[in-house]
Amino acid sequence: MLKHVVIIPDGNRRWAKRKGIRGQDGHITGVMTTRKIFEKAVEMKIPYLTFWAASYDNIIRRSRQEVKFLVTLATTEFQRLLKDAEVSRNKIKIRILGKFREVMPKKTVKIIEKLMEKTEKNNLFSITFLLAYNGTDEMLDAIKRIAKAAKKSALKITNEVVKNFLWTKDLPPVDLIIRTGCENDPHNSAGFMMWHTAYSQYYFTKTLYPDFSPKEFEAAVKNFLEKQRRFGK
Repeated sequence: MLKHVVIIPDGNRRWAKRKGIRGQDGHITGVMTTRKIFEKAVEMKIPYLTFWAASYDNIIRRSRQEVKFLVTLATTEFQRLLKDAEVSRNKIKIRILGKFREVMPKKTVKIIEKLMEKTEKNNLFSITFLLAYNGTDEMLDAIKRIAKAAKKSALKITNEVVKNFLWTKDLPPVDLIIRTGCENDPHNSAGFMMWHTAYSQYYFTKTLYPDFSPKEFEAAVKNFLEKQRRFGK
């Protein structure tokens, strides 16, 4: 069974550099790739798909010009999703999680909140965008809030309690993580979803994200389904 797939999309800027075009065009093509992958995931009836749109570091450390463009691109895409009839027809719930409220313009935050509110009751598929998200930030925030709650009343720390304080508490464990653009450098970043990925399988590919096709996505899923998961046994 496969319930939850995560995509870490690396390679937009490298793809543009190799083609001798603007880095912005790499990000634009990456958005088009994302749309195609989401369509394929729905076609394959994968109930949960999570996309790491941007880490917190991406937002605060890259050049002002690039960040401004990324914010505009994200805003435009969320506006499009608000009007996308396929979202309603396929009953897709859209979540955006992370510290985006701290770093995104009020206009963007308002669109995001409207999109989440509009799709809240959809229950067939779930698409999550992690925006201004680092796993270390998520875990640190959970620990702080657990400590605060423990001061007010007796609180027995269990796996379920920890999970319930996470930003990603409503998502199931991650079965498969697909990371693109990994040429001789397969790795995780920023403690990505550390609680949910305890038993995840990884699929690393040299394919830069703009070239990551629905066909390769399907191949990655099939590769996962052919393997036997042991869960430490």
